[in-house]
Amino acid sequence: MSKTVTKVPRILIVGGGYVGLYTALRLQRRLRRDEAAITVIDPQSYMTYQPFLPEAAAGNLSPRHVVVPLRRVLRRVEVLNGRAVRIDHAARTVEFEPNAGPNREIGYDVLVMAAGSVSRTLPVPGLAEWGIGFKTVGEAIHLRNHVLQQLDTADSTTDADERRKALTFVFVGAGFAGVEAIAELEDMARDACALYPSIRPEDLRFHLVEASDRILPEVGPEMGRWALDQLRGRGVEIRLGTRLESAVDQHIRLSDGTAFDAGTLVWTAGVKPSPVVAASDLPTDGKGRVVADEYLRVAGHDDAYAAGDNAAVPDLTAPGEFCAPNAQHAVRQTKVLGDNIVARLRGKEPKPYRHAYVGSVAGLGLHMGVANVYGVKVRGVLAWFLHRTYHLSRVPTVNRKTRVMADWTLSLFFRREFVSLGGLEQPRLPFEMAANPQFEDGRLRRVS
Repeated sequence: MSKTVTKVPRILIVGGGYVGLYTALRLQRRLRRDEAAITVIDPQSYMTYQPFLPEAAAGNLSPRHVVVPLRRVLRRVEVLNGRAVRIDHAARTVEFEPNAGPNREIGYDVLVMAAGSVSRTLPVPGLAEWGIGFKTVGEAIHLRNHVLQQLDTADSTTDADERRKALTFVFVGAGFAGVEAIAELEDMARDACALYPSIRPEDLRFHLVEASDRILPEVGPEMGRWALDQLRGRGVEIRLGTRLESAVDQHIRLSDGTAFDAGTLVWTAGVKPSPVVAASDLPTDGKGRVVADEYLRVAGHDDAYAAGDNAAVPDLTAPGEFCAPNAQHAVRQTKVLGDNIVARLRGKEPKPYRHAYVGSVAGLGLHMGVANVYGVKVRGVLAWFLHRTYHLSRVPTVNRKTRVMADWTLSLFFRREFVSLGGLEQPRLPFEMAANPQFEDGRLRRVS
């Protein structure tokens, strides 16, 4: 007698960031193999712990230690590398574009929208050509290499204008990403000056451009002002109420009339939901986010869920408001989201997501930070310690926690490395130059 095979429902998670990884981990731990099949779709094979990107860019952490390999931790989950380009929830299908090969449709029974966000850019002339983002580990390491290359250029040239341009760095956006990035890289560049005989720390020009009237709004006005004073005391030129108007040919023009050349332009001025949200038939709000209810279900659907940056989740602790798009909410939402999917599969009642925001911590370079936790305001070394301790507790897996701790421990005894490995971004260039008959001795041969 043949045995009847019962098809288990497929849970499809679009995105392998905070929400995708933590939700998959929760489901992997709570569901039996015969209860559901879990699939995660993401272009990368790893999750990036973004709060550690500034430290990776500054050389305090190894880039490999701020990412978590999906296949290593999600042993019972199917991981597909590629993009979800279209979602037809009415038909319960996703059009999947793998990193190689033809597109195909993937069916599902339960959908989790965890696609996250991308950089929100503006039509500023020259920004697309010269700007550097700061949302991925690749961008963080590229920025580190780029900043060190600018120091190499300045130390090697006799052209005063080129030297001034190379030593000028512009960061646009003064939220967490912008402030932590400029603080860590200014700290690194200042230390690196000891290796360059012709460059003094006061030769460096760091500009932070912010359209609003304050920095770090997440830590409150008082701590934001203190952070502003600290950065200005280190020589960072902070321009509030100012916008970037043009960056054509690396010539920076600001809305306050200031104009100068800069070899580095970093854009951290906000994020927007992943484009796949707009390429779906799910309900969205005015900001392009998937509309969710307090159970993290997509509005009007009991088989679709959303959380994190790409979701508008009501904040039950502040009626009428929505949860802020940050890691604190994203990680906590995944526990409720995962448990509610388990409850649905087992015929039980879901639970609402409720979490009162406890505050924020921010690093301002080595041994300097600000924090506002449960209304308690802390600054300096203690805040820097709280910043590291909190984020260490949030990094998934004991493996990654141990590696991060090892990096920090070694930094107590050895100075960080100031080596630019920009060649890693074009590893085949030397071979292509050798194999191309138009190149001689590393230079393009003129053809008459």
